Amino acid sequence: MTTIRASCPSCGDVDLTVSDVSVHVCANDQRGSYSFRCPECQLAVSKPADSTVVDILVSSGVRLATWELPAELWEPRVGPPISHDDLLDFHQLLAGERWFERLTALLETESESEAH
Repeated sequence: MTTIRASCPSCGDVDLTVSDVSVHVCANDQRGSYSFRCPECQLAVSKPADSTVVDILVSSGVRLATWELPAELWEPRVGPPISHDDLLDFHQLLAGERWFERLTALLETESESEAH
């Protein structure tokens, strides 16, 4: 059985099995990480992993999961950034009764003004 030595921030070096570790690689930029639950303190640990570490772990039998960055990152951004005042206004909107109807009305008004 393959033993993998990793480091827990609370317990220090710990020995893990292949089934204790997961490798994660982003399909968009190939950044990798590995994660495990410390067998001593049960802390969930995640650490970055370069391509060499990813290759070693996967070749040892560690399961590989790929993921993608959210598509919203590539959407065009228009308008000014959200300000603290915007957040306070939104908070006050949510604190009131019938907030959903008020929010929907605001969005409809904004859509109508953009159409003209």
